[in-house]
This record gives sequence, structure tokens and C-alpha cells, in this order.
Amino acid sequence: MRKVAKRATDIVLSLTGLIVLSPFFIFIMLIIKIRMPEGPVFFIQERIGQFGRPFKMIKFRTMVKDHSGVSVSVRGESRITPTGAILRKFKIDELPEFINVLMGQMSLVGPRPDVAGFADKLVGEERKILELKPGITGPATLVYANEEEILASVSNPVKYNEEIIYPDKVRINLEYYYHNSFLGDIKIIIRTFFFKK
Repeated sequence: MRKVAKRATDIVLSLTGLIVLSPFFIFIMLIIKIRMPEGPVFFIQERIGQFGRPFKMIKFRTMVKDHSGVSVSVRGESRITPTGAILRKFKIDELPEFINVLMGQMSLVGPRPDVAGFADKLVGEERKILELKPGITGPATLVYANEEEILASVSNPVKYNEEIIYPDKVRINLEYYYHNSFLGDIKIIIRTFFFKK
């Protein structure tokens, strides 16, 4: 019953979000094409979803076309455009993921979907996290809402992410696996909306 309620909530809220925000989506798409004319409006990347199945996650593009770099993003790095920095700061780049939610590839609340390289690091009990649908937001997302700023403050962002942040996210997501509830998800959505940890 809880899964049915969660899926129903995902469908209703994601569809409502897409309809209500459609004028805003068009506005953001125009801004991206004007301010970042070289390249597509959307950034589509393969992520690992429920049960380890890959899917294409869609976001608004925030980086320069054909950039090279690691999967860890740091605030202020050159591959993030000025417009992209604003979209990322207010999480606007994540809004197209409502499409993934509507398609059943993601949920509104759950662990953030990793690229294959990070998902492969999950071992033993940690792999239970893959039984959950990945989410637009989640408990780890709230804890690390300022992740890019944290990484910008350390000398080796990649190492810090691999040794400190990622293991802590796994711990938080595993705790969510064992203790998630419909009411808890609603609270996470509300806290995300008001940018509160």
C-alpha cells in the first residue's frame, strides 16, 4: 500500500509540476539558448536506477559544451557557466527530472542516482540502496545541499568526495532504506521546498 501511495504521489506531483511550471521551463530554455548558444538545452546522462538498471536522466544544461572533467562538481569551476551556476544554486537544473519521475524511472524522494562508477562501489548491505528508486531529493541531498561549496573549500575535491562525502551519503541512504515512510517522504519534500536541512 505504501508503494502505491508513493507512486501515486510521484505521478500527481510530477505531472502537476510539469504543467504548472511549463511556462517557466520555456523561459529557462530560452535563457539557456541565449546565454549558452553552443550546445543543447538539456543535459542527458546515463545514471544507475532501481535494481541497477541504467536510465537516461535529464537536466537543464549548466556547463559548457564538450567539457572535460571529473563527475565531481565544484562551485566556481570554469566548466560551469555563469547562467549554469545560478540554475545549480537554486536547483532549477533538476526540474526536468519530473519527466523521469513521471516515466517511473525516478521518485520524488530517494537516493540520488549515481553514475556507474560510483554505483559499482556499493558492496554487501550497501547494495540494498539500489532496491530503491532514485530520487530528485532525499535525506542525503538535504544534508549535502551545499556540496559544491564544501568541495570548493578543500584542496583535493575528488579525494574528499570519495573518502568523506560519498561514504556518508551511502550511510544516510542505507538508513533511509530501512526507515523510509510515506509521511517521512512528505516531510523531505517540504524541507527541500523550503531549502531546510
